[in-house]
Amino acid sequence: MSRAAVEPRAAPVVVRLSGALRRLFPGAPGELALPAANVAELIEGLEARWPGMRDRLCDSRPAIRRHINVFVEGRRAGLDTPLGPGSEVDIITAVSGG
Repeated sequence: MSRAAVEPRAAPVVVRLSGALRRLFPGAPGELALPAANVAELIEGLEARWPGMRDRLCDSRPAIRRHINVFVEGRRAGLDTPLGPGSEVDIITAVSGG
């Protein structure tokens, strides 16, 4: 029996990327669907499509970087936040100034 038959695939979620991230990764759309069971898997899926994105989103601990905000269904999320089928995830960069 193949691994795919044994391990169910995660359901697709909707992820929206900020304009700042899209400028750093040409070809990245504003919105796309990816299969992921949690935020960490979602970030790995983004990394597979746009190498280097994980390093922009996560630090070496690993944790989401301080200047990056990830929201799942409008609530602040961490790497271990679970995702259900059709969950909506927004990844935005923090705005600062002075």
